[in-house]
Amino acid sequence: MTTTADRTGTAATAVATEKVTLARAITLGLRAALAGDPKVLLMGEDIGRLGGVFRVTDGLQAEFGPDRVVDTPLAESGIVGTAIGLAMRGYRPVCEIQFDGFVFPAFDQITTMLAKLHARSRGRITVPVVIRIPYGGGIGAVEHHSESPEVLFAHTAGLRVVTPSTPADAYTMIQEAIASPDPVIFLEPKGRYWDKAEVALTPYGTPGAGLDRARVVRSGTDLTVVAYGPTVHTALKAAQVAAEEGTSLEVIDLRTISPLDHATVVESVRGTGRCVVVHEASVSHGVGAEVAARVTEECFYELEAPVLRVGGFHTPYPPSRIEHEYLPSVDRVLDAVDRAMAH
Repeated sequence: MTTTADRTGTAATAVATEKVTLARAITLGLRAALAGDPKVLLMGEDIGRLGGVFRVTDGLQAEFGPDRVVDTPLAESGIVGTAIGLAMRGYRPVCEIQFDGFVFPAFDQITTMLAKLHARSRGRITVPVVIRIPYGGGIGAVEHHSESPEVLFAHTAGLRVVTPSTPADAYTMIQEAIASPDPVIFLEPKGRYWDKAEVALTPYGTPGAGLDRARVVRSGTDLTVVAYGPTVHTALKAAQVAAEEGTSLEVIDLRTISPLDHATVVESVRGTGRCVVVHEASVSHGVGAEVAARVTEECFYELEAPVLRVGGFHTPYPPSRIEHEYLPSVDRVLDAVDRAMAH
């Protein structure tokens, strides 16, 4: 248990803490939202009795009933389309897409309807829909189960695109996503589902860090490493190895891909003079390109070296036997660091 304090310093409500996996943190965040708002409901294939492919919704249908944790037909476009209608009637639906590669049947609904209704109605209509998508590799899955489609949604105006990297962020960010008036693409790094950490189980509606803020997760002086989702862990491991070799890396967890918190990144790079961006998605036309462009525009005179990117290759995701060759590794990050430091 931890204890919070009010502005006078007086001890306030005690908040329970629990050491949980990232997947379990999302479960607890969904449970808090279901309990805190009767308009919240969950929708998806096998999310009820089965509890979802990764058991993220395990036990929630038994607790809240089949009208609020809804097993849907296998039809992603239908799931999202139904959610849009429910949101227009005042509900807050949370859709689960089983795997990243399965979202594309719903891509039209997401990008041409969900993302545009607020602007098309001149602000009269809000569509607070959350779409949960387990994404990324590292779990030895078959084809269409290890994609990183974040840039496709980030390029679409009208969507928030966020991804937690820790259990604590997973717990708060899923609740902030549900409470948001905007549609949110909530990307869950499935390769990190089983990472454990302490989480403060604050009630639904408790203000968090927000869905538009990056976080400096390790301070450094020589070079800024920007990462998000599954690659934050890789960046932190690289920073630890670099420190042993005498190089100080500052690591930033973007947390939100759209809107991008470039101010936090720019402030860091102005101090270090160098930047490496890491993500699992292909480097070509990726989020790293956007970060690199913005850093170059804002920090041109402070940069000591070009902004470098480390990511997947411009190929379809490979078979699981060789996915470790595709995914950014500590060695590949350190190689980019060495190249930047050589300038």
